[in-house]
Amino acid sequence: MPSTDRTLTAGLRVFAVEDESLVAMQLEDMLEELGCSVVGLAMRVRRALEMLERGEAIDVAILDVNIAGEKVFPVAERLQAADVPFLFATGYGRAGLEGQWLDRPVVQKPYTLDQIAAAILEARAGLPAV
Repeated sequence: MPSTDRTLTAGLRVFAVEDESLVAMQLEDMLEELGCSVVGLAMRVRRALEMLERGEAIDVAILDVNIAGEKVFPVAERLQAADVPFLFATGYGRAGLEGQWLDRPVVQKPYTLDQIAAAILEARAGLPAV
């Protein structure tokens, strides 16, 4: 996706789970640049689950795998049950995922704006991960 084409991501409502403050701020900036709206940002798994209970409309979610020493997979399960597309953004890359999640889009940290945009579109399209 060329860095100038934002029409495919503009207006998307994004939920993010990321425990590193600087990474979370960078991700928010990237999403804003893509024309997305961050409808929620959780820095702990429990908080993410609480936020999802509110029923906020979400177009796509971006999940770090390791959140303060806890795996994010309960959040992934909740999103999957609600048919909300999601992707993983992790320093471990695909190696950080467990078996049932291996087919989900994943970007390895540090990631670029174009990588996040492509992964968002992949998650929303339901395409198999490359």
